[in-house]
Amino acid sequence: MLKLTKKADYGLIALKHLAMRNPAETASAKDIADAYGIPLPLLSKILQKLAKSGFLRSEQGTNGGYRLARDPREMTALEVIRSIDGPIILTSCFTEHGECHHSGRCSVREPLRKVHDGILRLLNNITIRDIASEDMEVPAPDVDVQVYRLKPSGLAAHASK
Repeated sequence: MLKLTKKADYGLIALKHLAMRNPAETASAKDIADAYGIPLPLLSKILQKLAKSGFLRSEQGTNGGYRLARDPREMTALEVIRSIDGPIILTSCFTEHGECHHSGRCSVREPLRKVHDGILRLLNNITIRDIASEDMEVPAPDVDVQVYRLKPSGLAAHASK
């Protein structure tokens, strides 16, 4: 099952929180952690990683904290998740060492690649501004959807749009 890690989830929550604020205001890690019930030590590490990756600006001092370093319309869920967790991999077929001893006979590699590519496109089309919007509409991925039925000879595709 494809699932976001808690780190990626918390990172998106923090970015949404900051995107919903006045851009001139900062929020401390403690403010964000308290608002969402996130463990402060873990959130602090995530915010530091997001700052190092260019999503956040860290400000020291009495009124210090974090603020967005870029326009939330220019930050995608995909790049945030990748900056926290590394590459998104649906199955080991899609790594740089994407061969296994079943590759020559695998009947699902190509359909799974299409699913993987569709997920990446969808995440790349969702911005932090979209996530912060109360009436967020998820953009439809521009991928042909295929329904597969298992047959004794392998998988057979039946188009359904």
